[in-house]
Amino acid sequence: MLKAVYQQRGPVPQDVIEAVECQLPAPAAGEVLLKVLAAPINPSDVLTLTGEYGMLPPLPATGGSEGVGRVEELGEGVSNLKAGQTVLLPPGNGTWVSHMLAKASKLVALPDADPQQLSMLTVNPPTALLLLKNFVDLQPGDWVIQNAANSGVGSYLIQLAKARGLKTVNIVRRESAVADVQAIGGDVVLVDGPDLHKQVKAATAGAAIRLGIDAVGGASTENMANCLSEGAVLVNYGLMSGKPCQMPASALIFREIDLRGFWLLKWYRNATPAEQMAVFGELIGLIASGKLKTKIAATYDVSEIKQAVAAAAGGERGGKILIVPA
Repeated sequence: MLKAVYQQRGPVPQDVIEAVECQLPAPAAGEVLLKVLAAPINPSDVLTLTGEYGMLPPLPATGGSEGVGRVEELGEGVSNLKAGQTVLLPPGNGTWVSHMLAKASKLVALPDADPQQLSMLTVNPPTALLLLKNFVDLQPGDWVIQNAANSGVGSYLIQLAKARGLKTVNIVRRESAVADVQAIGGDVVLVDGPDLHKQVKAATAGAAIRLGIDAVGGASTENMANCLSEGAVLVNYGLMSGKPCQMPASALIFREIDLRGFWLLKWYRNATPAEQMAVFGELIGLIASGKLKTKIAATYDVSEIKQAVAAAAGGERGGKILIVPA
């Protein structure tokens, strides 16, 4: 059995984490022993290792915040699960491990589908879905603009928007990412820059865009704001540039652009169990049927955690990095 642990945080995330051997006892009453099938490395996981995320676990800690596993052994009194069943791991529970113990009551049973796609269920897909649903009442035919369109959230958002009859303007930071976003189904794909609003106006025939979704910050926030219609909402959920959101006073005052923030962890804290299960239910069905998916760049064993984190933290990769224990 292996787990990926870190004793400290530092600017180079792969330098602070390492794989160590571990042993687990038999599951106690109400618990199950799980074999982890897949667990992704998200940007928030990398920021947790560097100490830059909004919530940091006490040290020492085990890396990873989501994933799926297979029930290997049942503790006394467990009746809601059976051996061999695939389940969603509890979020934020240290998922970069080969095996783990978990309370059966906290596990969500999953259908028999691709475990690697299901392993990304609790972070990126709900972020994309809630960004589309919770800020502007969009109707079929409406336009949405997003940057970081080649990210995990970006790819899910394109697919979810298309399923709702929405059109997407997708902004990337390098020309080499354009083809991948087009292949996912992005209606318009453009490279970010100060003249972005002119390109967007030409590509959409001047259509009103009432929702902007920003994961980059810095000048990219202003570039996107310039593309939005009066009274639009601009939602920031990340700072991939490492810089604070840049917004001109004219956008806030004269055009009444509403700059908002979104943090999925806070939604989890405030949403009722019924609200969470409604989101999970919709997404599980789409992922299990193959209608919602994202590209996987590479998979690594727990023993290769340093290489995996370095790959996830790198600037140019064509998809998600997953921990897939041997």
